[in-house]
Amino acid sequence: MAETTGLGHVGIYATDLMRQRDFYSRVIGLKIADEDLEGRGMVFMSSDPVSEHHEFVLMKGRVKDDDTNVIQQISFKVPTIGDMREYKHKLEDEPDVTIERIVSHGNAFGMYFLDPEGNRVELYYRTGYPVPQPHGDPIDLERSDEELLADARELLLTKQPVK
Repeated sequence: MAETTGLGHVGIYATDLMRQRDFYSRVIGLKIADEDLEGRGMVFMSSDPVSEHHEFVLMKGRVKDDDTNVIQQISFKVPTIGDMREYKHKLEDEPDVTIERIVSHGNAFGMYFLDPEGNRVELYYRTGYPVPQPHGDPIDLERSDEELLADARELLLTKQPVK
């Protein structure tokens, strides 16, 4: 039987391609693998272009309609809780970015924010604890890694799977 091995990449339309290109490269840290700014208006981005040419694509041409949500969310993994803290500070310095919430899902810690064009983005750290979902308790990233992980571990013991 045919199967997939994982998500290859996500592409979104941008109203202001250069503004989005700047945000995702400067703030989120994605590297520009290739781009065609003048012709098709595309930017191919990746956290590691050598191993995966592009994981994220920006393309000019988003039609603005304030009543339409075209993206539920875009999620990027981070390797440590410390990275989440660093991103929190970087995002707080961005004038057109709003952090919506920072939560523990038990299986991951997620920070949700709106990018400069209002797309919901999540940066998340996987805890390794298979806590049933959905779940989301607010957390304070100023607490130590050990405290945050202990709380996530406790959820594993107390949260019952959805039947």
